[in-house]
Amino acid sequence: MSKKQILQAIFFDFDGVIVDSNPIKADAFVTLFRDYDDKIVTEIVAYHRQHGGISRVEKIQYAHKYLIQKPLTVEELARWATRYSDLVVDKVINVKWIAGAKEFLESNKAALPIFVISGTPDDELKHIIKCRKMSGYFQEVLGSPIRKPVHIRNLLSEYRLIPEHCVFVGDALTDYNGARETGLHFIGIQGEVTFPQGTTVLPDCRGLQKAIAAHFTR
Repeated sequence: MSKKQILQAIFFDFDGVIVDSNPIKADAFVTLFRDYDDKIVTEIVAYHRQHGGISRVEKIQYAHKYLIQKPLTVEELARWATRYSDLVVDKVINVKWIAGAKEFLESNKAALPIFVISGTPDDELKHIIKCRKMSGYFQEVLGSPIRKPVHIRNLLSEYRLIPEHCVFVGDALTDYNGARETGLHFIGIQGEVTFPQGTTVLPDCRGLQKAIAAHFTR
């Protein structure tokens, strides 16, 4: 970029970007499918890791339809999703921050709008953020079942933001693709996927301020 653009807003994923909850989510899938053989469990966890950022409902549905080959009814799917939530909520409320995330939010919360857009169910996400006393950092907190690009477009419209003056910070290809689809810049945080060549990727949030400053001015 030959000329820096004015930064208007930051969009964050939650799990693995702000809090170190990815191992909790993966372990929950292992527990949830423990009655199936190891090969299926391994495939389910691999699918979960490769599709970070989409809802657990879609992952559970995929696992039963394509791996176990016994699709769930709507009622069964709801029960499986509830069991998954029971396995993760309290642990995510108490898990540690990603290094540098809290400090970054403290430094920037009054400067510009900061949003969280996650594949976690909306009510559950809001509950976790409230229990962690994080609500004051964010202008809006939005989860599934609405997909990330839809949330992004709605926020861009509501806050009258220019896409190329905003950045999405995420750890999954879902985040990267959502940013590209909606015209946002993207910065990757750790993660278990390989981002396309040329993507700015950081091990955690400690270098986030500098990475954003390389693209934007205030």
